[in-house]
Parts: sequence; C-alpha cells; structure tokens
Amino acid sequence: MTNIASSESASKESTSFSIKPLMFETFVCTMAVMAFAALAGPIARVIGLEAWQIGTAMTAAGLAWVLMARFWGRLSDKRGRRPVILFGLSGFVISYASLALFIDLSMKTAVAPILAFIGLVIGRGVAGVFYAAVPATSAALVADHVPPKQRTAAMAGIGAASAIGMVIGPGFVGLIGAYSLSIPLYVTAILPAVALLVLWRVLPKVEQYAKPDGHSMSLTDARIRRPVIVAFVAAFSIAIAQITVGFFILDRLQLDTSAAARSAGIALAIVGVALIVAQVAVQKLTWQPQRFIMFGALIAAVGFIVAYLSLSSVILWIGYGLAGFGMGWVYPSLSALAANSVEAHEQGAAAGTVSAAQGLGIVTGPIVGTAIYGLDYGLPFALIAVMLILAAIWRSPK
Repeated sequence: MTNIASSESASKESTSFSIKPLMFETFVCTMAVMAFAALAGPIARVIGLEAWQIGTAMTAAGLAWVLMARFWGRLSDKRGRRPVILFGLSGFVISYASLALFIDLSMKTAVAPILAFIGLVIGRGVAGVFYAAVPATSAALVADHVPPKQRTAAMAGIGAASAIGMVIGPGFVGLIGAYSLSIPLYVTAILPAVALLVLWRVLPKVEQYAKPDGHSMSLTDARIRRPVIVAFVAAFSIAIAQITVGFFILDRLQLDTSAAARSAGIALAIVGVALIVAQVAVQKLTWQPQRFIMFGALIAAVGFIVAYLSLSSVILWIGYGLAGFGMGWVYPSLSALAANSVEAHEQGAAAGTVSAAQGLGIVTGPIVGTAIYGLDYGLPFALIAVMLILAAIWRSPK
C-alpha cells in the first residue's frame, strides 16, 4: 500500500509540474544581471574605476560560469535537480546581495579604488559560480518533465522570460538610477530571494530524473556536438553585438555621445522585444529543433549583414531586430536539441555542457569583437554573420 501511495504521489507531482516558477526565476535573475550591467558605468565613475576594471569584473562572472556549469549539471544528475538548483540560487542570492552592499558602501565611503576593484571581481566571480547551477539545472528539470516534442516550446517560455528581464532590467535602472544608484541594486537583489522561496515551495519534491550509470559524458560527445557549437556561436554573436554597437554608432554613423547612447539603447531594447516575439512564436509552431536552429541562425545572419551595411540608426535597429528574432528561435531550440539527443540519466551533464559553451561565447566574444573592430567598424558584424550561416548549414557527422 505504501508503494502504491508513493507511486501515486510521484505521478501527481509529475503531472502538476509547471515551468512558470522557472520562468519567474529566470526573469528576476536576468533582470538583476542586466541592471548591474546598466549601472556599471556610472558606478565606475563614482568609485573611480577604469572601464577595463569593470570589464574584468564582468569577465570573472563569465569565466566562473564556464568552469562551473558542467559541474553543477552533472551534480544534478547524481543528487537531484531540486537540491542543486536551490543551493545554487541560494548562493547567488547571498553573493549578489553582498555585492550590492559592498558597492553601496564603496560609493558612500572613501574605499581605495584598488580595493573596490578586487571586491567587484570577487563578488561577480562568486555570484557566477553559484548562478551557473541555475540555468543548467533548469534545462535538465524541463527535460525530466516535458516530452521531447514539447521541449522547444517549454525552453522558449523560459527564454521569453529571460528576454523580458533583459528589457525591464535596464529600463528599471533608467527610471530609478537618476535618483539613486543603490536602490536598483537592492531591489534586484531582493527579487531573486523571492524566486528562491517560490522554487522551494513548488519544485517537485519527488524527483523524476534517472540516476547516472557510472559513465561520464565526454565534452566531445558527438551526440551534443551540434547544440554545443551552436550555443557557443549564438552567445559569441550576442556578446559581440552588445559590446560593439555603441562604438559602431559613434564611428560609422557619426552621432554624438548622447545620441549614440540613445541609439544603442534602442537597438538593445529592440533585440529584447524581438527575442520575446520570436520565442512566443516558437510556442505556437510545431517545428523540430533542427529546423528552428537553421532558420533562426539564417535570419540572425541577415540581421547582422543589415547592421554591417547600415548608414543610419533606423537601418541598424532593423538589423538588430532581425538578429534578435533569429536568436529567439536558436536559443530554446539548441537546449531542446541537446536534451533530445541524450539519455535521461545524462540530462544534467548535457545541459551543463551547453551552458558552459554559452559562457565561453560570452567571455570570448567581447575580446575578439573589440580586437577586430579596429580593423574595420563593420568587421565584427561580418564575422558573426558568417559564423551563423555556417552554424545553420553545418551538420555534425553521425
């Protein structure tokens, strides 16, 4: 009788699984990350830091993500999704709140810039270590509970929540930042704590994952080669597009600094809106992940070609809108493709490997993009357009 009751309980929890809590968690965490990015420049000026020091702090979080995502994913295969995601999110909440407090104190007191720099690097790095557990484990959790044919739509729902956070985070900073640089940091530190409480209450307590069979998935496993490469290319492209747009507007479009800041802000906001629209469309269509990746990468490539050729802000915005829409098809599809390519006991490892590839793209994109920008203003756009076309048409050998 006990076994029957336990089975019925597990079945009930499985059928009641919802991605909405994961969407909320993704939204608030993305909002927090983007709010910090929007505040980075003004904070640096107040504390007395150089641009490269802020860039280093940003890179620290990306490197931590690369190094830890696969570890957390594999750990969730062994210990379960719920404990790993709750532990990772708890660590992120504590580290981000501590970072917000440290930044606030640094702006209000005479902290030496070098100490502020060291604190930022450590704070961002620790936050990256813990947050790396969240997207990898979330993707594995979806794979555990959602049938293969519905995974792309489920991943798109989470992706849309992230895109909304990308839009609202900087917008919130724009509204509040003129009055205080500290308030946005504290507010965006509280929201992930709320998400943690929500996940603690609603995540399934009866795990639906399969235990590992003792064999570790290789980083070069042919089954996930395509989603891993596409994940790197997609993140690499977005990172370059974000870091170079302001410089491109200043140098190619010849706008003054205030007008360039406005144009760049609109371009990035359009990307966020396009991501939302595209991922809503994914939920309505019934295509396979491979098809979404192919068409999405081609649409994004066209968008970056338009950006490369643009001679006005409007044309640039159109290019970024197309690129954002294409990426909105690529991102959820590569996660679904990875999940559909491996066995049930490998979902965490696969999701962690894909997440690590995205982190690597985020870290290397700005370095490569700014390095080649000096050769030609549009060369970064040309490079990522070519990479996206190759990603769309390339097929990994069986």
